[in-house]
Amino acid sequence: MNRTASDRGRDRDEEGRARSARPRDGLGRPLPYGAEGVPRQPEGVVRSPEETLREAQRLFDAGMPFHAHEVFEDAWKSGPESERELWQGLAQLAVGLTHAARGNTAGGARLLRRGAGRLAGGPGGATGAATPPYGIDVAGLVSWARELADVTEGGSPGADATATGRGPVVVDAVAEAPRLRRGPS
Repeated sequence: MNRTASDRGRDRDEEGRARSARPRDGLGRPLPYGAEGVPRQPEGVVRSPEETLREAQRLFDAGMPFHAHEVFEDAWKSGPESERELWQGLAQLAVGLTHAARGNTAGGARLLRRGAGRLAGGPGGATGAATPPYGIDVAGLVSWARELADVTEGGSPGADATATGRGPVVVDAVAEAPRLRRGPS
């Protein structure tokens, strides 16, 4: 990373784009310079859909949904236009779980619902238009995301959060990690 006087201390990558060099924790939160963080996901990696799903599941299982989001982001940027909604929907689920685990329950719930909506409208979604691609459990993910959004806001699945009398719930990213496919991933 390079810094110049005109950057006012902003970190830059080798191509001059702003990119923080601060280490990050497993949920993607910046840590102080010099602290030990988790390894970052390299950007711009072109993976097969199979590799994308395997790596994203590994990161979810490790409690690192922020990093799984970056894997899905690479997939939507490098994959065919026809799959963009799928990968963006999966990325939104990962970011929703990230926010919910960080304590931003309203933002987490909103992104979980947005991702679920995006997936439900695509292949294998609620419309049942086609078989889900790559063995992705689209229906299961949509259900998981909507239920987690309800729980995150302080309700129980399908319940109005205000009727339960409970407040927002910060979730454990490992305990709530989704299964991207039916059966072992």
